[in-house]
Amino acid sequence: MSDQFQSRSERRKQQEQARKTDRKSTKKTGNKKKKPTLKTILKIAVLVAVIGFVFGAGLFTYYAATAPDLDEESLKDPLASELYVEGSDEPLLTLGPENREYVEYEHIPQIMEDAILATEDVRFYKHHGMDLWRLGGAVLANFRDGFGAQGASTISQQVVKNSFLQNEKTLKRKAQEAWLAFQLERKYEKEEIFEMYFNKVLMTDNIYGFGTAAEQFYGKEPEELKLHEAALLAGMPQSPNRYNPYRHPERAEKRRNIVLGLMVQHGKISQEQADAAKEVPVTEGLIPPEEQKHHGSNKYAAFVDMVREELEEHDLSIADGLKIYTTLDPSAQETVESTITHEKIPGEASSSAVVIDTKTGGVKAVAGRPDYKPRDKNLALVTSRSVGSTIKPILDYGPAIEYLDWSTGQTVDDTRRTYKGSDQVIRNANGRYLGKMTMRKALYLSQNVPAISTFEEVGAEKAADFAKKVGIDVESPNPSSALGGGVGASPLQMASAYAAFGNGGMYTEPYTITKVVLRDGKTERDLNPKPVSAMKDSTAYMITDVLRDVVKNPQGTAYSNVKSHGLDVAGKTGTTNYDTKTFEERFSGQKMAVPDSWFVGYTPEYSIAVWTGHEDYYTPLTEWEERWFPQRAFSEILGDLAQRGEHTSFKKPKSVVEATIEIGTDPLRLASDWTPSDRKSTELFVRGTVPERVSKKYEPKEEEKETLPAPTGLSADYDEAQNLVRLSWNHEGGEDVEFAVTYNVDGGSAKNLTTTTEKAAAATGVEPGKTYTFSVVAKSGDATSAPATVSIQIGGAPEEEQPEEPEENEQEPDENEQEPGENEQEPDEEEQGDGGNAENPGNQNPGQGQGDGSGNQGNPNNGQGGQGGQDGSGNQGGGQQQNPGGQGGQTNPGNGNGNDDQNGDGDGEDQNP
Repeated sequence: MSDQFQSRSERRKQQEQARKTDRKSTKKTGNKKKKPTLKTILKIAVLVAVIGFVFGAGLFTYYAATAPDLDEESLKDPLASELYVEGSDEPLLTLGPENREYVEYEHIPQIMEDAILATEDVRFYKHHGMDLWRLGGAVLANFRDGFGAQGASTISQQVVKNSFLQNEKTLKRKAQEAWLAFQLERKYEKEEIFEMYFNKVLMTDNIYGFGTAAEQFYGKEPEELKLHEAALLAGMPQSPNRYNPYRHPERAEKRRNIVLGLMVQHGKISQEQADAAKEVPVTEGLIPPEEQKHHGSNKYAAFVDMVREELEEHDLSIADGLKIYTTLDPSAQETVESTITHEKIPGEASSSAVVIDTKTGGVKAVAGRPDYKPRDKNLALVTSRSVGSTIKPILDYGPAIEYLDWSTGQTVDDTRRTYKGSDQVIRNANGRYLGKMTMRKALYLSQNVPAISTFEEVGAEKAADFAKKVGIDVESPNPSSALGGGVGASPLQMASAYAAFGNGGMYTEPYTITKVVLRDGKTERDLNPKPVSAMKDSTAYMITDVLRDVVKNPQGTAYSNVKSHGLDVAGKTGTTNYDTKTFEERFSGQKMAVPDSWFVGYTPEYSIAVWTGHEDYYTPLTEWEERWFPQRAFSEILGDLAQRGEHTSFKKPKSVVEATIEIGTDPLRLASDWTPSDRKSTELFVRGTVPERVSKKYEPKEEEKETLPAPTGLSADYDEAQNLVRLSWNHEGGEDVEFAVTYNVDGGSAKNLTTTTEKAAAATGVEPGKTYTFSVVAKSGDATSAPATVSIQIGGAPEEEQPEEPEENEQEPDENEQEPGENEQEPDEEEQGDGGNAENPGNQNPGQGQGDGSGNQGNPNNGQGGQGGQDGSGNQGGGQQQNPGGQGGQTNPGNGNGNDDQNGDGDGEDQNP
């Protein structure tokens, strides 16, 4: 038994060991990956190629089967597109060929054919609809740079694409294009196909075909064209409007020279011939625009031309048979066109204007020049003219609020100085320096010295970044740029930039097309640009509030010439100057000579820019009537818009608060009880930046004070039913004593409640849970008392009376601060008014804010509301009497006489006296 057991045990061990050995052998064998042989790789590659070929052939067959049939009429006649206005289902205009000059192949000159083939399809007579050599190069380019990076379309493909297919870069369209091109080559001779292309291609605007273009541009038949003329026309189809020699001569010349180089490369002409043709100015031989034959409609021509160019930017064309939905407002367009005319513009000057939708950025109307006709140069798009002082909100004060948290009351110094590093004096247009003032006043008076100082404090880099965010490119700005010197922009760009101020800081690139429906009637392309945040809403509103004063303040530079028509309007004037050398050499005897005048203004609904000048930069504006035309044109256009639709007011965002400051304090201080009314100004602050300290500049010195006993027994009782606090006190000062009552909330800055001869007052509209501290000071003549104070928590008991003495260590303002000028203009009495503030208890007495500011909802009080302003609409003031309050605003328009000429904003190098 023992032997048998051992033998079984040994056998089991041997079997187990064998199994382990087998597992190890199997595991090692399984871990070894067999390397594929070259034969296997080739098999896989062939299989993939076969599958790809079968799939591609099947897909091509499917696409080809769904391609439209060739139709001779469609092959020879260009398609028309329809233009719609927003919200309409009926086309406003049809854009298509008219009065086309059809040229048969026999009359196409060889030089014209050579230029076209060298540019578009040099192997045209060798291929059968598809140029495989060219296709291979395009495929490599597309692999390298992405699908659609380079085309390989032959003339045959372009003919069928323009006749039957959508202008889109898809495999389906390319497959159908190739199939139809092959069918076209089978059905027609090469000469017939070339003739179709020659007469069908879009050249520019409503001009189709090279024959029509030859007659339109040069007044010639095609066989009469010279080499440089043929080369220019041959290069235009790639981008018809961009290469229009009337509008874009530099682009057209560059494109013409490329065509001449291709003709040399393909042996069509010699290098000597090309060089000679390149020496000819691109505009030579062009007939004057007024002598051109009329093609198409003049209706809304400037706007329609902008639509054409915008289509090209999206790789579309009116030759694609599109339904084009636009931003056009026909009524506004007609008003703009009737305003910008030679009959209305003083002298011999020219002008242009743009109306933008403030909220969307869509172009509602445009006048490219007086009596604009198709293919005219659109002056509303010209970016080479300086914008003058209209740049100040964009390059100077906007960035100061955005990056430095300036308030509209920020103290700036308007004193005589030179440009840094130069002995050149900075001059103000009105010839005067007005000393310390608020930023608000510096901007609405358009003083130059504070603008440059503000720009320097912000810094050139940040200023340029801010401008770029609203679509204005300023390369390497310098202090002169702060006044518009060397800063060029178009009316279109300026209207769009200012629209961002009116739209809470949101900027949208201007556009004319909302969407297009392609030829199939189903496919839509949304072309609306996306809005972007260009600045804080606080910056946008604070600039807007200051620019209101340009129009509404009697000292504002546009006060005399811009009418608001009852709308909430903000805006800025601008006038440019010639540099010193130019002015002295050409205009030394003409003090009024300036090259450009601007006005850019906006409401919550519309932003409008108007430019006036001469196309020849060195022909100056010399009369005030010419310089005032942009303001008056703006008023006329706005007057029509005011009659239509609903209009709103700019809404102050929660990020902005108001406080009354003492003008000229630096650092800024709140106005005190002793600050004269003409040194107070209610200004806007970014929330959290209101100064905490109160100015002591005008507080009487101790030895000058006549003492009065302080009020006694000051008590505060909360009437929950009426939500008001009743104050009462005693005083033994005799007759002719009045009491100034102030308060603060939760320890915040002091605010005026009322001044009264009674020994009682009431504060309404108090907020539960807040602690209100009230202070009463007795006054009689120059004598004042110490304050009596009491605090009450709404819903709680009043705190014990605590007399308060003025701080002795309060920092005094700069001793050199200037007092108001003797000739300071006082605002019209009818401009005075004051609305209550929604956050504050109501004031018993009428306010003194300037009527043209924007009032806030006041709380009820025991007295009357403020007197309404002349142009403003009264907001709800206070009172149990419920009398309406006028609009609040700037308490005093500030120092100085303003502009003697009412338009005195200089800019540029500011050399014009």
